[in-house]
Amino acid sequence: MLKKLGITVRETKAGSIFDSLFPSIMNVSYSSPSEYVQIYWDAYSQLSDINIHLDDKIFEYILATLCAREGIMPFYPKAKLSSGPNVTYDLMFYSAERGPICWSVKTSLRERYKQADLESIALKYVHRKALSYLITLEKNEARSVKTKIKTGDVIGLDDVIVATEPEFDVLVNELKAFKFEKPPTVEVISSNQIVTLEKVIALKQ
Repeated sequence: MLKKLGITVRETKAGSIFDSLFPSIMNVSYSSPSEYVQIYWDAYSQLSDINIHLDDKIFEYILATLCAREGIMPFYPKAKLSSGPNVTYDLMFYSAERGPICWSVKTSLRERYKQADLESIALKYVHRKALSYLITLEKNEARSVKTKIKTGDVIGLDDVIVATEPEFDVLVNELKAFKFEKPPTVEVISSNQIVTLEKVIALKQ
């Protein structure tokens, strides 16, 4: 399923685990984006052979498939900017209004928010109007980073969002107001993977 959508380019252990959670992402019924994330994360958390080293990757797949379900496309998993530093962004979108919009995906933060902030600074150095969000599952850690953003200790990130909270629903709705498209001919985003509406439609058939 993930390979058909373009979220992965080959079979992986994390991908196999994700695909085993539900027959199809289209079979998951939910009332809000945050509920979709919670449903998938609960299903994953109940597995007996969880490998914590795969947590971030599973979380990334959950968010990527949520974007597919919500029609926020095209988007680019594991993308690099064609101009700028050699940084791989977890999920990237390209909007007519702001240019690149980046999601850095981490189940927990600790000191890792610093890496996401540096990557966001690098992004905005090249694309001044770009937006960068850190998406996590840890409420307390998110609250701490939000404070750092307000005080100016974190300057690259626009916000840190807990994916199982209503604030994530707000973010998804805000993104739907943008016109997402493929980057210009001189490609701003470089990735071997792309998820499009056509692939989602094919998955339904």
